[in-house]
Amino acid sequence: MTECAVILAGGQANRMGGGDKGRLMLGGRSLMGRVIERITPQVEAVVLNANGDLSRFEDLSLPVVADSIEGFPGPLAGILAGMDWAAEQGYDWLISVAADTPSFPRDLVQRLGEYDTPVVLAATPDPERGRLPQPTFGRWRVALRHDLRAALKDGVRKIRQWTQAQGETLVVFSEGDFFNINTPDDLAWAEKHLT
Repeated sequence: MTECAVILAGGQANRMGGGDKGRLMLGGRSLMGRVIERITPQVEAVVLNANGDLSRFEDLSLPVVADSIEGFPGPLAGILAGMDWAAEQGYDWLISVAADTPSFPRDLVQRLGEYDTPVVLAATPDPERGRLPQPTFGRWRVALRHDLRAALKDGVRKIRQWTQAQGETLVVFSEGDFFNINTPDDLAWAEKHLT
């Protein structure tokens, strides 16, 4: 394994009423705990991206990095924070996963790693569009961090606006592989369909 991973938990969770979505409980365990358990065997190291008082995550025993771009600019800023950490640790590739999506594939890293393009994103089948990108789940060449920082400073916020310019590859997984929990209804649905 030559990749490390960043868990993206830097959002404001507005649709869930604020707070740390990753701390919500599902089947007696936190979403974050489930994500950590799922990604750790797939990579060499894991870092958490979060904002605010980072000491609130001390119990996870993970390094925590905040966005370096102010104003909650979205997941791209978390990916940049992960890239910067990865570069400091000597990694060439970063895997990103979302803290609110606890059931992503156990072969995510392997499947994304089958492609050598600078950015590889997960996708799911979509009857209308063919493929529906899941842009918070990706494999990122760490050397792109300077370009990404410049794009963020220029106001780019949408992940695919930047990744398409990098020559992204989309890898199609199964429908339902990336069910993310954004609202109380999503959490209730996940409780009923827990596997």
